[in-house]
Amino acid sequence: MPRILLIDDNEEGRESLSEILQSTGFDVVTAGDGERGLVLARSARPDLVVMDMNMPVLDGWQTTRTLRTDPATRHLKIIALTGHPLPEDREKAFQAGCCAFHVKPVNFDRLLVQIEEALREGATMLPEPGSASPGK
Repeated sequence: MPRILLIDDNEEGRESLSEILQSTGFDVVTAGDGERGLVLARSARPDLVVMDMNMPVLDGWQTTRTLRTDPATRHLKIIALTGHPLPEDREKAFQAGCCAFHVKPVNFDRLLVQIEEALREGATMLPEPGSASPGK
């Protein structure tokens, strides 16, 4: 069963999405901020991260860049989750190292497709930080 690390500062949204993902067959670990997310990314060994990009303490942009520079976590597939649908936010997410971009409110069917695609593609399909977006 694939393990997903869900990092989001909105407790209600995080718990709701976690429950839905668990009912779909995923093992889910959650964090309420980027600092805790970094710890769990190293210790819980997730297969994929769903990352809210706008959080206090350590935002999703910096958390993603940090995960990309750490040899223990650079392989992780990261899906950006944000309430900002602007093209520049999408590009910024890909440049930070995300493999997909999902705009809130969460469309669970679409997110599930993105998760399944990311898990199927593997680490070799991830954009390098600073590279062009993969066009998803």
